[in-house]
Amino acid sequence: MRVSFRSPNNKSVMNPSPHSQATTGSQRRAARVGLSRLGDVLFENVTRLFATLVLGTLLAILASLVVTSLPSLKTFGLGFLWSDDWDPVRDQFGALVPIYGTLVSSLIAMLIALPISFGIAIFLTEMSPIWLKRPLGTAIELLAAIPSIIYGMWGLFVFTPTFSKYVQPMLIAVFGPLPGIGRLFQGPPMGIGMLTAGIILAIMVIPFISSVMRDVFELVPAVLKESAYGLGATTWEVVWKVVLPYTRTGVVGGIMLGLGRALGETMAVTFVIGNAQRLSTSLLAPGNSIASSLANEFAEAVGDLYTSSLIELGLILFLITTIVLAIAKLLLLRMGRLEGTKA
Repeated sequence: MRVSFRSPNNKSVMNPSPHSQATTGSQRRAARVGLSRLGDVLFENVTRLFATLVLGTLLAILASLVVTSLPSLKTFGLGFLWSDDWDPVRDQFGALVPIYGTLVSSLIAMLIALPISFGIAIFLTEMSPIWLKRPLGTAIELLAAIPSIIYGMWGLFVFTPTFSKYVQPMLIAVFGPLPGIGRLFQGPPMGIGMLTAGIILAIMVIPFISSVMRDVFELVPAVLKESAYGLGATTWEVVWKVVLPYTRTGVVGGIMLGLGRALGETMAVTFVIGNAQRLSTSLLAPGNSIASSLANEFAEAVGDLYTSSLIELGLILFLITTIVLAIAKLLLLRMGRLEGTKA
């Protein structure tokens, strides 16, 4: 029922009924819900577009590398992977030496960097005094901001002379006569070589790995660690049985970040690895890596086959990185399945 009344100017005014008011309110709510759903749909499509762009860029890079390396692929085939020839004059190219140098220098870097990074992260999160945590953490993060060419120059002009004068002669004298392992420490102490490159790479990746480990270790709820300490666990037992299982994914991610940096590093390795296209079992001998080969020779490459061979090296580095990441993902999935089985 609607009620009317006379206004002072004798005009009749109708009061809106409760039904019409309810209808207007429901329309407004429906409009707000519609706008909210429209915003959700728009946000979903925009984020999907960004994800598709990333995948499309990755596929475009891969396709570009494959197309531009076709002359080398057709000429050398799979033999390119295990051939140690690299003679631009005769147009004979092989990737064995750069692949070997890349993998060996990265392996040396990770063997050195992992325990040091783990120790740094544990010290900062479990044992460091409060007044030391912030300045020490900031100093480590500043190391990650140093350009790689600075590491390379420091390695060539400061580290290499000291290493060749004091450390390499000791390694040759101690490990050289040993059977088996002695082959890794033979040759003149020149300073440059794959061992030097691995050490410089380790110094470069330590800030990345330790920073990620420290951040994920700090995410562990304090009640879990305090409960373990309350049961009488030592610091090592808390770290090994509580912190690491809780932060497994983040730790592996930090390791993969450091390994990716080591595999693709260019300038620092170019300065100290020796840039010699020959295969040697000695870690003290000069070698080469994929990144340093591209840096040294790409600007001077003459002819389609020479350029295509260098681009194929880039394709191999791309595939190596992809395989490493895939193995890490499979490892995490396997660990997750085993954990569920144990539970």
